[in-house]
Amino acid sequence: MSRSVLWTYAFVDRPLPLFGRAGDFWTAVTETGRSELRGARHEFVTLLAVGADACVKVQGVMDGEGDAHLDFAVADVPEFVASAHRLGARTVADHGTLVVLRSPAGQLFCAVPWQGESVRPPVVRGSRLDQVCLDVAPSSYDAEVAFWSGLLADWESLPGALPEFHVIKPGPGLPVRILLQRLGTERPASAHLDLACADIEATRAAHERLGATAVSRGRHWTVMRDPAGGTYCLTGRDPETGGLPGRA
Repeated sequence: MSRSVLWTYAFVDRPLPLFGRAGDFWTAVTETGRSELRGARHEFVTLLAVGADACVKVQGVMDGEGDAHLDFAVADVPEFVASAHRLGARTVADHGTLVVLRSPAGQLFCAVPWQGESVRPPVVRGSRLDQVCLDVAPSSYDAEVAFWSGLLADWESLPGALPEFHVIKPGPGLPVRILLQRLGTERPASAHLDLACADIEATRAAHERLGATAVSRGRHWTVMRDPAGGTYCLTGRDPETGGLPGRA
């Protein structure tokens, strides 16, 4: 596939009753403003960066506790959808200019028309929201890696620093990359947001002042819970390149 993905959006999906709380937190974390509310229930908002194009949106969802998903802004939505179908995805909802799909493992994502976005938001106080991590059951992991590597064939697909991770990295300028994580147990697919942090502890403290709480710590990351109850990770990666120290 040629470079059909021209921009990427990370969606913060949180329960609709907590939508306002989620918007307040993620607006502060990313140092952005907010668009007007959209949707029949006023359940969508775009986080607006000064001097750059938006790449993060918040959505209030009616079912579940909420997690995250990706929107791919493409030059040709039907062509992108057809490519996804050939690789095993299925359409959940077709709204014409917006198509909701589900990957073979069950992860939701959307195809939307490119609106000319090209300027990536800057690093904010040593951190950047730059990654959506897809949490995949062991039985589906290899097929899911193959799906995303095939759909995004012009992105770089490479093993992560640990055997349970795989990175799908876009070319220069695109703001959001994908990390696939093989879970230790079988459960439905889900996703969470990752921030690249120059200093995890400093970012953790700043987020706690905004109402988040630390959940656990791993080798290169700290799991956090935002004020709307959603989990996300602070990762020890370079906020400019997205890579771990010593890796691109």
